[in-house]
Amino acid sequence: LLAGEGVPLQVLVGRLKKFPEMGLQPIGAVVHDHSTVRTVADTPVLGHFHELSSVIRKHSIDQILIALPREQSAETDRLLGMLKDETLDIHILPDLHEFITLGCTVEDFDGLPIVNLNESPLEGWGAVAKRATDFVLSAIALLVLSPLLAGLALLVKLTSPGPVLYRQERMGLDGRTFSMLKFRSMRADAEKDSGAVWAKAGDARRTRFGSFLRASSLDELPQLWNVLKGEMSLVGPRPERPVFVDQFRTQIPNYMLRHKVKAGITGWAQIQGWRGNTSLEKRIECDLYYIRHWSYFFDWKILLFTLWKGFIHKNAY
Repeated sequence: LLAGEGVPLQVLVGRLKKFPEMGLQPIGAVVHDHSTVRTVADTPVLGHFHELSSVIRKHSIDQILIALPREQSAETDRLLGMLKDETLDIHILPDLHEFITLGCTVEDFDGLPIVNLNESPLEGWGAVAKRATDFVLSAIALLVLSPLLAGLALLVKLTSPGPVLYRQERMGLDGRTFSMLKFRSMRADAEKDSGAVWAKAGDARRTRFGSFLRASSLDELPQLWNVLKGEMSLVGPRPERPVFVDQFRTQIPNYMLRHKVKAGITGWAQIQGWRGNTSLEKRIECDLYYIRHWSYFFDWKILLFTLWKGFIHKNAY
């Protein structure tokens, strides 16, 4: 038997139909005493809350699933009071679906049920495997690419005055900031007059060699050191500058959830083409998809796609 109505119950019925192998077949529903609905998600209404006991006896109910909208949450006490002398199994679905973006788990804390919302999937052995892979691959890459890195550093130094490496504050895991490394591709005083702004096509602040570095994404190679240190991962949402994070967090729903995992050199959004000055909403959608569906082999898929599609992109300016 189902008890409730509205979106929570519709969501629940949808899940029951999606997984018929669970063996739960809704017989019908009981709804609020003042409700006039005849069906709930194609399930017939058998009565109202005050008729709960008679409906249970009439239809030989052995399980009840309660899914009330938040505006009817006070009815939970009433229903549980009516069920305290029954022998059937009771299941309660909290009306939290609109707050669940990354996932939801329930744990038992010494007899107290605790609902966990939007936890990071990177825990336990999965997190260990990801970190070990990051460490080994970044160390190998730094060793193998050291002649290329030295050559690029020399060219940066010879083609424009200023430091070889550019350190920029970015936000990573759990909102902590770190200094992200890049080969300098712009003038040393690029933001002296403009302040923090995004690069754009034909940006006059770029050096001649810097234009090549940005177009080929070779300016990102020093971030392998950030990965080796554990500040970044090879795969994850691209890190953003705190000044932009403060802006985006108020404009884009669930923006801060992308910081539930380490920032990456490449990510699902990047191989889908959402890099540079493109839709932030689409980028966040890809980032959240990556976090929800994370697996060790998903990381490898993204790495292989990155190598296959290359580093050159029309929006890399």
